[in-house]
Amino acid sequence: MWCAHLQRALRTAARSTNALQQRCEAGILLDVDGVLVRGGGVIPAARRAFRKLLDGRGDFLLPVVFVTNAGSCRPERKAQQLSSLLDVQVSPDQVVLSYSPLQTLTAFHDKCVLVSGQGPITDIARTLGFKKVVSMEQLREQHPLLDMVDHNRTPQAASNVGHKFPQIEAVLLFGEPVRWETNLQLLVDVLLTNGRPSDAYDWSPEQLPVLACNMDLLWMAEAPSPRFGHGMFLLCLESAYKKLTGRELSYRALLGKPSLLTYRFAERALTHRNRQHKVQTIYAVGDNPMTDVYGANLYNRYLAQQHRQAPARTAGQETSSQPAEEPASVAATRCRSVLVCTGVYKPAWARDDVFLHGHRDMSAEAGLLEPAFVLDDVEAAVDLVLRRHL
Repeated sequence: MWCAHLQRALRTAARSTNALQQRCEAGILLDVDGVLVRGGGVIPAARRAFRKLLDGRGDFLLPVVFVTNAGSCRPERKAQQLSSLLDVQVSPDQVVLSYSPLQTLTAFHDKCVLVSGQGPITDIARTLGFKKVVSMEQLREQHPLLDMVDHNRTPQAASNVGHKFPQIEAVLLFGEPVRWETNLQLLVDVLLTNGRPSDAYDWSPEQLPVLACNMDLLWMAEAPSPRFGHGMFLLCLESAYKKLTGRELSYRALLGKPSLLTYRFAERALTHRNRQHKVQTIYAVGDNPMTDVYGANLYNRYLAQQHRQAPARTAGQETSSQPAEEPASVAATRCRSVLVCTGVYKPAWARDDVFLHGHRDMSAEAGLLEPAFVLDDVEAAVDLVLRRHL
């Protein structure tokens, strides 16, 4: 008898959880470094937070997607790492990496692309849809006289196979490389020769398309202070290009937080986790004002604009800023930025000129750096969401 009552109770709880998951009005976008982990260690508040986010069967009470500016591994690998560190089952479709939206930029998939970064980025690029991929090491091996900083790697003779190398048509910057001097030199060579680095510089004002992932100037690991991120490498590349040409390096696309492309991609992932039901309110939890807060607030502004334009579209007046294939009716209503104090941001470090740390191409609007909530840690953020929506 007792067992029968228990089984009925469990079935009722399961039905209630399923119904809850189907009608969730809120979803959470979680940053990783500085929010859940620091280096290889888990922040204690993260373990407590996930005990509250899961039901008795280990399922999430509401849709959760992990959005990180990391870009040196596959989503499957990142999901495995998070599952192991947090003692929770994370699936690859819950992981949005800095490069994830590249799969939507299909106009570049047939071009010969040079990739910069570290990790299995050539394989990742092919997985994203790019058909002709060249690595920095392949470029260096084909043109060994280009890389001259490390004297221990200086070749004794010029290569005879440079003419066989395909012309590069676009550049993909996945993340910070290991050998900055090599990548800076070879990237400048490619950009100033229109993709033919065996030629001399032609100084043409035309520039190859550059797609850059991860604008983080700083990120938080085990060290007491933040470490340089890919944004610092981009700053070096931009400075070198402008010093040589007098022109600003232009980007065809900037991906990763705080890019709108990344938040739109992450919202689609939340909708998928919510069984294709629309998520009304998104809570974006992060530790970096320059990326997490700025990006969430920028996306909140974007959502507000789309909903204001919805009546015009309903009346048949298509707006130029809203693609016909992506109507505002599928978008969330709002995105709330939640800043936690376990990573890059520390209350004592707050400064009036903090925006100087943002990327050059992001508009300097102080209001976009104001979080909706400032909380101690991710557990407090989860408590906030559960208190408001469950």
